[in-house]
Amino acid sequence: MDLARYFFYYLIFPGFLFTAVVGLLTTWVDRKVTARVHWRVGPPWYQPFADTVKLLGKEIIVPAQAQKTGFLLMPVIGLAAATLASTILWVVNLAPESSFIGDSIVVLYILTIPAVSMIIGASASGNPLGILGSSREMKLLFAYELPLVICLLTTIYKAGSFSFQRILELQQAGGVMLGSFSGVIAFIVTIMCIQAKLTFIPFDIPEAETELAGGTHLEYSGAALAVVRLNMAIMFFVLPIFLITMFWGGISFVGWRILTSILKYVAIVVIIVLIKNTNPRVRIDQAVRFFWGPMLILSIIAMILAVLGY
Repeated sequence: MDLARYFFYYLIFPGFLFTAVVGLLTTWVDRKVTARVHWRVGPPWYQPFADTVKLLGKEIIVPAQAQKTGFLLMPVIGLAAATLASTILWVVNLAPESSFIGDSIVVLYILTIPAVSMIIGASASGNPLGILGSSREMKLLFAYELPLVICLLTTIYKAGSFSFQRILELQQAGGVMLGSFSGVIAFIVTIMCIQAKLTFIPFDIPEAETELAGGTHLEYSGAALAVVRLNMAIMFFVLPIFLITMFWGGISFVGWRILTSILKYVAIVVIIVLIKNTNPRVRIDQAVRFFWGPMLILSIIAMILAVLGY
């Protein structure tokens, strides 16, 4: 593969630039729908891009009590992890033969790095509210990861492999995972876990503007805040793609499947936005009980049904 094609396929198209653009557009959809729910007009489509460019040009203010290296480095590491996960997902969807053994588990672990980076970054800020936000982020991470892993294992068990290639081939040959009882239950639980991973209402507890004035994001400003927000936008793009790959047959750009793939993505984004706009924020103890209670039970039921062939 020559340099130009490599640059296009692995950087421009599936990598950072494409993911960032679509992620920012997705945040605009979120803001627009939220505005309409509130009987407001909402921002123009280019607003997320304008906000990002504006922040990149502003001064970064580091709190005097902050651990500078950890405070500034962690958002960059989170952004790099989200971009890497996006690249792997796009490459295996466009060329399944490029998949490797265990790549689904690799992506799952990579997708925990943005949350961990915010935990460390907010803890390094030295602000009590930021540290409280990082504590909540940590508890939320521990709460949703277990049911999320079990739900993904239902797909992995049916495919008999940790490889995305085998998972996609199984769905192309025998129907998508959503066509089974276990797949539907696991999909629903995974949607709720994604809501928490994005720290969207009702699980925006680590930020909680009305309580913590931003929590984990409180002390970030200028270009550092732009990186934090861009990281969130990319995660908003990556997680629905991950969900589609594991449960809904993946993404395709061949013929009519292009439209189908876009509709899948839009459907998941709409579900996430509707949940965000129709629920109140819960307390951290309620969130932990929710994921370690009903969601964990449902994930175990999904796994049992998968083992039984349902």
